[in-house]
Amino acid sequence: MDTMPNNLITYEVEQLAEGVYAYLQPDGGWCLNNAGVVIGAEDTLLIDTAATEARALVLRETVHTLSLRPVGTLVNTHSHGDHTFGNHLFAESATIVAHERAAAEMAEYGLALRDLWPQVRWGHVEPTLPKVTFRDRMSLPGLGARVELLHIGPGHTAGDTVVWLPDQRVLFTGDLVFSGATPFVLMGSLSGSLRVLDQLRVLEPLHVVPGHGPLGGPELLDMNADYLRWVDKLARAGIADGLTPLDLARAADPGPFDQLLDSERLVGNLVRAYAERRGAQPAAPLDVGAAFADIVALHGGLPHCGA
Repeated sequence: MDTMPNNLITYEVEQLAEGVYAYLQPDGGWCLNNAGVVIGAEDTLLIDTAATEARALVLRETVHTLSLRPVGTLVNTHSHGDHTFGNHLFAESATIVAHERAAAEMAEYGLALRDLWPQVRWGHVEPTLPKVTFRDRMSLPGLGARVELLHIGPGHTAGDTVVWLPDQRVLFTGDLVFSGATPFVLMGSLSGSLRVLDQLRVLEPLHVVPGHGPLGGPELLDMNADYLRWVDKLARAGIADGLTPLDLARAADPGPFDQLLDSERLVGNLVRAYAERRGAQPAAPLDVGAAFADIVALHGGLPHCGA
């Protein structure tokens, strides 16, 4: 079994409220996602898993130290493998829940993420699909405090879910929000993401748990919106000048965004922005393979997947 030794896996657990925890995997770059745990009177909720078998096992062990009950409900915030590949390790006890579009994407993508980074020690991962799906919103019972699943988008993908705890004002955003890392809307929508961020701001969260990177508050919503508005402005100028997304990304001055991890995502974001500027609907299918090739070209090689 080809897995990473557990002593090489770093993570942090932050308590946000009674029974509410964020599970963070530094530094939040490619494949190093965050998760969440909510411990209720009758159930333990897990929000997302991890990319590799070894990382998902460490997550499972950590949940066991926090709760006497096994995970009874597992929510996937979206379809991407870094958030879902560990599902099978919780499936014996947990009902897996996701938005209906996320479930369809998971069935379509399978283990495709492994093909992008074949050198990663994935271990045993297998597609494990949600058994319960929803369309607009859903409430989870058995947790004492209110827990609401909200679909607003498209944003990062067509099927994003945020997990909102209104009493504690804790918001788990999945990859609708990044912290210290470059947002990524290639498989979703730039314009839709800006609308999503406006809607999340109305919730007035106190704690924001992003899909990748350090914890924050509502300022994370503003930081992501500022970056996406910059990308949209670039795209308008690039189209007017007849530049390809890759040429534009190579020439762009990142300015205040030069410290964000994974800056090569810019070209993928520009591919989406160009498509929408030319009339494509939010989350309309694009050639993701070609866009990822541009990401590799901009980076000067395959970006590092920290899993």
